[in-house]
Amino acid sequence: MAAIESVLKENRVFEPSEAFQSTANVSGMAAYNALCEKANQDYEGFWGDLAQEMITWKKPFTQVLDESNAPFYKWFADGDLNISYNCLDRHLADKANKTAIIYEKDDGSSENITYQQLYERVCQFANGLKSLGVGKGDRVIIYMPMVPDAVVAMQACARIGAIHSVVFGGFSAGAVKDRVQDAAAKIIITANESVRGGKSAPLKVTVDEALKDGDCPSIEKVIVFARTDKEVAFDAARDIWWHDLIANQASECEPEWMNAEDTLFVLYTSGSTGKPKGVQHSIAGYLLGAMLSLKWVFDHKPDDVFWCTADVGWITGHTYIAYGPLAWGATQIVFEGVPTYPNAGRFWEGVEKHKVTTFYTAPTAIRSLIKLGADLPNQYDLSSLRLLGSVGEPINPEAWMWYYETVGRSECPIVDTWWQTETGSNMIAPLPGAVAIKPGSCTLPLPGIMVDIVDESGASVDQSNGGFLVIKRPFPSLLRTVWGDDERFKSTYFPEELGGNLYLAGDSAHRDENGYVWIMGRIDDVLNVSGHRLGTMEIESALVANPLVAEAAVVGKPHDVKGEAVVAFVILKGDRPEGEDAKRIAQELKSWVAHEIGKIAQPDDIRFGDNLPKTRSGKIMRRLLRTLAKGEEITADTSTLENPQVLEQLKQSV
Repeated sequence: MAAIESVLKENRVFEPSEAFQSTANVSGMAAYNALCEKANQDYEGFWGDLAQEMITWKKPFTQVLDESNAPFYKWFADGDLNISYNCLDRHLADKANKTAIIYEKDDGSSENITYQQLYERVCQFANGLKSLGVGKGDRVIIYMPMVPDAVVAMQACARIGAIHSVVFGGFSAGAVKDRVQDAAAKIIITANESVRGGKSAPLKVTVDEALKDGDCPSIEKVIVFARTDKEVAFDAARDIWWHDLIANQASECEPEWMNAEDTLFVLYTSGSTGKPKGVQHSIAGYLLGAMLSLKWVFDHKPDDVFWCTADVGWITGHTYIAYGPLAWGATQIVFEGVPTYPNAGRFWEGVEKHKVTTFYTAPTAIRSLIKLGADLPNQYDLSSLRLLGSVGEPINPEAWMWYYETVGRSECPIVDTWWQTETGSNMIAPLPGAVAIKPGSCTLPLPGIMVDIVDESGASVDQSNGGFLVIKRPFPSLLRTVWGDDERFKSTYFPEELGGNLYLAGDSAHRDENGYVWIMGRIDDVLNVSGHRLGTMEIESALVANPLVAEAAVVGKPHDVKGEAVVAFVILKGDRPEGEDAKRIAQELKSWVAHEIGKIAQPDDIRFGDNLPKTRSGKIMRRLLRTLAKGEEITADTSTLENPQVLEQLKQSV
């Protein structure tokens, strides 16, 4: 394999302020290095001490790590606990009246739910599930709007030992059916409809479509939450209203004490082709990863108001809404809406209204908000903010700078977090009171996370080259397997080509002279242009650095001479250009990229649109862009797209 070349150069560095460092949970590089050294010297002792310190155990563990059946590692395997107990019961003595969830509804109204109220709602629903015969090990599909009751459903499943699998509320009936069938689920929890951006979507209708023709014989009951007063078709033998199920249930429910290695949830990875891949997480290791990252990366303090804008249908919503903040007894926002409704100031209005201290969102949201109103944050009081976060993909340096200067007033560190559904929690991210930040880099691994960048044989590459990002040692929050498919787990994540003992993340990356990690894109997003292997993310960052550009996505298409040609899909901050204007701007952008990072990366083809094809979670559907670039007909399912109409615009070359 030719080395993957890094063409992005970024020299700006932002040191932690003395004020932030003085109160940080990990204060200064000496403290960070001491944690890393402890992990290096006594790996099991490092993780064992943290698990004892942070988790409340029913039966303490005596063994930290079992590597006897690698790569099927076990952590704390003789310990017993319950994650719902850790998120709720243990806070009732001193935080019963503290706000656990601020429910920010789509229409702008809000509701506060205390830890006592959340505990009672979870217990009532858990008792309701038990009354339907749901118990330990049963699989429950949760297909819900972004409402607190989705968190209630997840916590209730965890409380009684049922395995939940949350399906994002924007997915199609086919996607729901696939996941029900793969998990052999017993129950589906849904709503009559969801409300988002002032529009409703028919969730119950979608579930009925998924279950028609007897395709999902494992389903016994469908529980329907009434989000609105919309009437829906009801099968009296199968369907039951949420409010009827909990009507006479007790508000206390003894937790099921679970083994540390019992399965907490299965979450299917999105956007892939073929059979869904069910990422399976166990209880204790996942909880430890969620809590540690809140403490270290988000520098969590007891009086913080934490806002993660993700949906619980994704891993970010699991770890940084449903479990991590609650395990710390935090106050957090559950946001039902979209960042642009009723206007593009919705996020900033929410920060002002609820005095948010920690704000965690995706680069796609940041870039779209720049396009819709770069000066909008200045119209709101954002002085409560002390920490900003980025998740989902690498954030390009220019968007980072806008986020830092305009939203954070050049005072809030930005934690650019690299992690995956499979890792369960943050893996590489700056500890904000210790690590100097470089725009666009996720910086350094968390203490105890042993990362490397290797070539196709598993050998470490030198600093000047890119390669495959891997994790060299097992860690507690790592997925345990792919649901029902151990062989797929091994071949995907621990391939024999790399020796069978390195966790392959699927991302390409390089390290700079300070050891900072820079993500260059997915391995399959690497372009081979005239013998040069280029990461798409770096070309995208160069494009977005141009003052005209709000967002860009880059893919390759076959080229007779170069091997691959660079195709750029570009969204401008102004209107979509046409005719001669489009040609002129396209040429400007080609010259810009050539100047910024070299002629080798200059796009051959630039196409303009009003937006990029994204799922409702904000994920760019790059495989659709690859299809468009090649001029092929789109046959993939586009039902999960937020904006399918842009596909026609993006077919047209300038």
